[in-house]
Amino acid sequence: MAVKASKPTSPAFWVPTLYTAEGLPFVIVNVVAVLMYRSLGKSDSEIAFFTSLVAIPWALKPLWGPLLEMFKTKKYFVLATQFLGGISFGLLALSLHLPSFFTWTLILFGIIAINSAIHDTAADGVYINVLSNKEQAEFVGWQGAFYNVGKVLSQGAFVYLAGRMEKSIGVVSAWTIVMASFGVILLLMSIYHWRFLPTGGKSGEVKTIKETVTTFWDVVVTFFQKKYIVWAILFLVFYRFAEGQAIKIVPLFMRAGRDIGGLGLSTEDVGVLYGIFPPLAFIVGSVLSGYFTANRGLRKALLVLCAFFNIPFAVYVILAIFQPTSFFTITILVVFEYFGYGFGFVGLMLFMMQQIAPGKYKMAHYAFATSLMQIGYLLPSMISGVISDYLGYKHFFIWVMIATVPSFLITWLVPFRKIEDDANDDIESGGSGAAVLTT
Repeated sequence: MAVKASKPTSPAFWVPTLYTAEGLPFVIVNVVAVLMYRSLGKSDSEIAFFTSLVAIPWALKPLWGPLLEMFKTKKYFVLATQFLGGISFGLLALSLHLPSFFTWTLILFGIIAINSAIHDTAADGVYINVLSNKEQAEFVGWQGAFYNVGKVLSQGAFVYLAGRMEKSIGVVSAWTIVMASFGVILLLMSIYHWRFLPTGGKSGEVKTIKETVTTFWDVVVTFFQKKYIVWAILFLVFYRFAEGQAIKIVPLFMRAGRDIGGLGLSTEDVGVLYGIFPPLAFIVGSVLSGYFTANRGLRKALLVLCAFFNIPFAVYVILAIFQPTSFFTITILVVFEYFGYGFGFVGLMLFMMQQIAPGKYKMAHYAFATSLMQIGYLLPSMISGVISDYLGYKHFFIWVMIATVPSFLITWLVPFRKIEDDANDDIESGGSGAAVLTT
């Protein structure tokens, strides 16, 4: 693929679209697929396990993060993966008409997840390498906000569209159109970014297998040599421990009948619910959190961010106990949860940028961090269906609140690297990977 050499452009031209393209496939595989399979008649435990299983590639970024430091430019991989992602969604749409659609769609979701994880690594590499410390701090809220636009489009607008079409043209045809539409969006994104996305810096070309192995090993070794890295890994794994369980079951809870403890919403209702106000609340929370943390410093802000992230999951306990029939009441509670989710998630992103990424291999080490973060989400989400089936929705969400305890403990205990540590990393590497925010 020939990559156009972009002139310097304002981050406002590419940060929003880049992170929309990053968020879209992740939400589709982890959330929208859950709703699609529910409409197609699959059980909760099947859906939770297999949609978590195909999401494993987001936890394997260390396998290709170092390779992206060796070849081409970050922009090259962004464009290639957006194009291939578009084609993959088109094939997935067609596979829904096969007799063994469940097997084939899972295979294609897995391919999409691999492709998207590579895309995310390259996209984050562009962000970290192109933007200055000040710009990173200014745009981190917008980064999270437009990542969530992917949720608005997929979990909101297109789920609503699917719900409407399910009634008129049938479930399979409705989801065929929706999945094909996702493919078209990614193809258009690749064309747009061919023009506006910066290169993200040229990777160091390796010419021999020995150089490849040496570079790969150096990336791995230098990651685990970072100060307080064991604490940092524990933080990444446990910060999302409760969320990983809740987020997979929530859409199933919304769709489940009231006789079994759910809210009895239709696919169309879920699309309306997540289409406007909760995503807007997430965006507002993300942006406000970026400014709050920039002014206060991440070290002082982190426990507050953890509280915003975890405590609002209590709304699902309320919903499961009282099963309100008012759509307005359900929306208000979900808006509250999404605001806290957006506000608290910024802490996790900034911790990875500030405490882990700085040094010789910023993109690869950030990929290591995001993969570990994904493990903290993935492992509990894989077993969430079994726990939910055993406990029932009401007791499951009570358990989710208990599961927030590890997040608070690790946030309280995790030590921070000093600014001097980051500066020394950069001097040794000849790079410029200083921390995003001062502490």
